[in-house]
Amino acid sequence: GCMAHARRKFHELWANHSSQIAGEALDLYARLYAVEREVSLLAPAERLAIRQAQAKPVADALHQWLLVQRQRVPGGGATFRAIDYSLNRWPALTHYLNDPQVPIDNNWVENQIRPVALGRKNWMFAGSLRAGKRAAAIMS
Repeated sequence: GCMAHARRKFHELWANHSSQIAGEALDLYARLYAVEREVSLLAPAERLAIRQAQAKPVADALHQWLLVQRQRVPGGGATFRAIDYSLNRWPALTHYLNDPQVPIDNNWVENQIRPVALGRKNWMFAGSLRAGKRAAAIMS
């Protein structure tokens, strides 16, 4: 349910192919993120009220736009897959609109676990059994 992942699919289309459809989607995603910047430091009740008043109409417009574009775009292409990604995850992507404690995306968490995730691949081969046991002790 990470809005950044859904947005990223369209950003890649726009950056690589200057897709007009992707540009329109990015404008709508940008409006959602603008609301989040505005409410980030507010109390949960205020955050929820502003999300409902400002972000929900934009999210509803984005959802309708995605449904219309899905009918226009031929299946199988990158644009279709980007649209489908968002539509298939829509309830999870918009969950944050009804819960003031939930962020719009999980970028903060992903940045926090990135060193562990990268290290997991790097530490797969410790060089020896003894080194592997030391690495396991340190990581646990």
